[in-house]
Amino acid sequence: MDTVLPHSASDAPPEPAAKASAPARRRKRRRVLLGAGAALIALLAGYTGWTNTHPVRLEASIEIEASPDEVWQVLTDLPAYKQWNPFMTSSKVTSDGGRLEVGATLRNVLHDRTGDMVFEPELLTVAPGRELRWLGKVGPGWIADGEHRFVIERLGAHRVRLTQSESFTGVAVPFVSSQLRSDTLPQFHAMNEALSRRVEQVRRD
Repeated sequence: MDTVLPHSASDAPPEPAAKASAPARRRKRRRVLLGAGAALIALLAGYTGWTNTHPVRLEASIEIEASPDEVWQVLTDLPAYKQWNPFMTSSKVTSDGGRLEVGATLRNVLHDRTGDMVFEPELLTVAPGRELRWLGKVGPGWIADGEHRFVIERLGAHRVRLTQSESFTGVAVPFVSSQLRSDTLPQFHAMNEALSRRVEQVRRD
């Protein structure tokens, strides 16, 4: 005669609460992932905001024996850049009309020791004899923006100060700030000096 052994506790079917534990764990995992995602988004938003309020700024000035109009004439003669400009080796208006005016788009080829780069900035200020300013963007506008300015200040009857500057903002800028200072800033100085020589040449001609 066979002996029937009683079922042990380990052989018993799982309790309903045990069956519910898997969905509960999934819900908890989802909450953790959502929380981590929200924290990452907040961190990125804060970092993006910080980079926009802490730009990397480059600036180079030179004094030139000339009138503001003479400097402006050379600065805005874009087709002649290839003849004298070591930094902006090419620049042209690509928008309809081809005029140097607010809202127009440029195509600039910039050169430094790392090679050539092409930017297509939008003109923000065109004030003859005083200021030329544009904004260039890399990507959708928050990766790296550069606001480039040329300001002409009269110092005397026939002397001006030309200041070339650029403010860089965006999430990628802090990672290239040292390169901007070591590679790009020297080209600001080189262009300023070449522009001064060009003004003298134009005056002689």
